Amino acid sequence: MNHVLIEILQAFLGQDGCTDAEFDRLALQLFAGQHAGNAAFRRFCQVRGVAPRTVRSWHDIPAVPITAFKEVTLSCAPADSAERVFMTSGTTRGDVKGRHYHPTLAVWDASMTRTFAARFMLGTQQLRMAILFPSEQEMPNSSLAHYLALAAQKFGTANSLYAVSLQGMDVEPLRRLLREAESTQQPCALLGASFSFVHLMDELARGGETFRLPAGSRILDTGGYKGHSRDLPLEDFYAGLSATFGVPRSLCINMYGMTELSSQLYDDGNAVVPSVKSGPHWLRSRLVDPLSGREVPRGERGVLVHCDLANFNSVTTILTEDVGIAVDGGFLLLGRAEGAQAKGCSLAVQEFLQAARP
Repeated sequence: MNHVLIEILQAFLGQDGCTDAEFDRLALQLFAGQHAGNAAFRRFCQVRGVAPRTVRSWHDIPAVPITAFKEVTLSCAPADSAERVFMTSGTTRGDVKGRHYHPTLAVWDASMTRTFAARFMLGTQQLRMAILFPSEQEMPNSSLAHYLALAAQKFGTANSLYAVSLQGMDVEPLRRLLREAESTQQPCALLGASFSFVHLMDELARGGETFRLPAGSRILDTGGYKGHSRDLPLEDFYAGLSATFGVPRSLCINMYGMTELSSQLYDDGNAVVPSVKSGPHWLRSRLVDPLSGREVPRGERGVLVHCDLANFNSVTTILTEDVGIAVDGGFLLLGRAEGAQAKGCSLAVQEFLQAARP
């Protein structure tokens, strides 16, 4: 493991921000290391005619389709030396899971805690938390389980609790926590996958229960319903959260992340949907035509590419399957690629696999 690089990254994450030149300098340093140490990625770059000497900014780094994490090993360090391997849920292709290898979690954890403090805690040091997702012990290969465990450990009070396990949701402890928050006027936070909130709202609605959580309470949802609950339009989902728990929609915050990244992006609440998403200073996003790889003109829909400098061991730059549109302050997330854009993503995957395999 390159301990000097880890120290450089941690210092970079600890800055209050960075210039475009500083971002490019570190992005190109990481690209050179990944080009040298990641064989599958290097072969892909060679087919594209891209090498460290030809890259001038992060925009020039070839974007690897996220599906590639299911097909090839994208790791500079030996895969069997990883401190943790995060795996995708495998919902799109049965049991085929993407794997993201982390030789150390130091950078991942630093990225999460710094951004979470800024974008969700908003100056509050600690909150009592209810986690609506299984624990890290139950799901050791889940990046979301690790994310929520860090949230509880670093920012949760000692009486925080997990209300969901692999066996399902235990609503009674949640009811007690919510009633205690109302009676003591001590703010609390609910955090979990969006589908868990749908199940909880449905359960409470059956008994006609609603809550008025005290000022300063907040909700974090992580998106995604597929195969887990009924799907709700965003407007209905956030209106339901606010009505059920008495939390203003400006404090119903969505975290956008994925196994293939080492950082998360957030909005500043969902008073208006879709909300503007943005990441920390060590992550940049652009919108492209997935077939050509060229950036789309501002104001047009494109597929999101993220360059995450915390992704030091795999590849910094990934082509997602998410459609967005650039706006002031970030982008609007509009859903999954469909039609020509989905076809473009599939062709990008084929191109990568043809190039990357020996």
